Amino acid sequence: MDFLQRLARFLDRPQFPWKGLIVGFSLSQYVFEGFLSLRQYKVLQQKTPPKALKGEVSQEVFDKSQAYGRAKAQFGFISSLYGQVQNIGFIYYDVLPKIWALTGIWLTQYGPTKYSGEIVHTLIFFFTFNIFTTLLNLPISYYSTFVLEEKFGFNKQTVKLWITDMLKGQALMVAFGAPLLSGFLAIIQQTGNTFFYYLWLFGVGVQVFMITIYPIAILPLFNKLSPLEEGPLKTGVEALAKRLQFPLKELNVIDGSKRSAHSNAYFYGLPWKKHIVIYDTLIEKSETEEVVAVLSHELGHWSLSHTTKLFGIAQFHMFYLFALFSVFINNRSLYQSFGFHKEFPIIIGFILFSDALAPMDTVVKLLMNILSRKFEFEADEFAVKLGYSRELAKSLIKLQIQNLSTMDADWLYASYHFSHPILPERLGALGWYSDEKKANGVEMDSEKPVKASDREL
Repeated sequence: MDFLQRLARFLDRPQFPWKGLIVGFSLSQYVFEGFLSLRQYKVLQQKTPPKALKGEVSQEVFDKSQAYGRAKAQFGFISSLYGQVQNIGFIYYDVLPKIWALTGIWLTQYGPTKYSGEIVHTLIFFFTFNIFTTLLNLPISYYSTFVLEEKFGFNKQTVKLWITDMLKGQALMVAFGAPLLSGFLAIIQQTGNTFFYYLWLFGVGVQVFMITIYPIAILPLFNKLSPLEEGPLKTGVEALAKRLQFPLKELNVIDGSKRSAHSNAYFYGLPWKKHIVIYDTLIEKSETEEVVAVLSHELGHWSLSHTTKLFGIAQFHMFYLFALFSVFINNRSLYQSFGFHKEFPIIIGFILFSDALAPMDTVVKLLMNILSRKFEFEADEFAVKLGYSRELAKSLIKLQIQNLSTMDADWLYASYHFSHPILPERLGALGWYSDEKKANGVEMDSEKPVKASDREL
């Protein structure tokens, strides 16, 4: 505590150039990530597949994959520039203090006197700011879904569904955001300088609550879950769960095809009650043993305690962030640098603190991706030990082709951005050798690509 208080006094100095420092951090991160993207763009201009994939993908599929990768990269250049201009514009034109003042006027004029405190003011500010930024980003979201993804055959959404999802998201923001943000502020107000202990416990409780409530109240708003039908796949998955003593409670299929050709499988739930969810598109495009192989990889994360370790790291990181926030929460020089001279709202302090922490977030992201890639190799090895080496390799190849995922990556770009190893690395670790040396590798329908994030399985 003494160290944190000394650090707080050291950093709270008049005329400290907080605005210039945070703008510098933002621009430096933008330049660095732009540099990495340019390195990756050169890889996306290659004309031939990596050596490890030459027997697995046709030239036509590789060309489509490269074109898709370049289109996403070009879009990324524009969207990141747009985001950076927004960020600098918000700072230069003092958008935060202006919205805070405006919402304060609304509260004074139209709100009952008993609701005139900081918590209610913060809620109005937060939701106003969220709506404002959502509207600013609508063109980016629309282009990504209805132009970029549509062009390559991935989008399955209608404009109506896209708007409906957005409105549901905003409604959930109000329903869950209001009590959570109120609790966040009340804890800080009531517990003094040691608030970060109580805030951390609150955060842990919220995570457990969300794990419990998500499949019951949130997921059904966007997708339909149906029990997996009786058959070889259900039998295979249940046998795998029993073999690993995985506490399987429910086995469901999700209608992922409702929005896109996205394909995935995952599990969730409390330690004693787990649910497995398989996308309908994965079942449609894969053999039974290949789906079971994918799940053997996913359950490998559970068996090897990867999910527990990541949860533990997340708790440590959250405690560390809240403790460090206690250094900044009363930093008057930080508030004043951004136009807050008379009021010092907690939510503004947290937003500015998050911006000041950007360089550290970059390092944390790099380290977490390194750890994540290590876990992915371990989960693949786990599947191999269960006897699914060939099936997992075939499934990964199919998904790579169906997804038009990036076939190769610049090492520095991949180290920073990718949470999963690239396919040639995974096939090498799996000891994959194709029986077929023909250009298209495995038999499949390449005319119907399946959308998935580049590094999901």
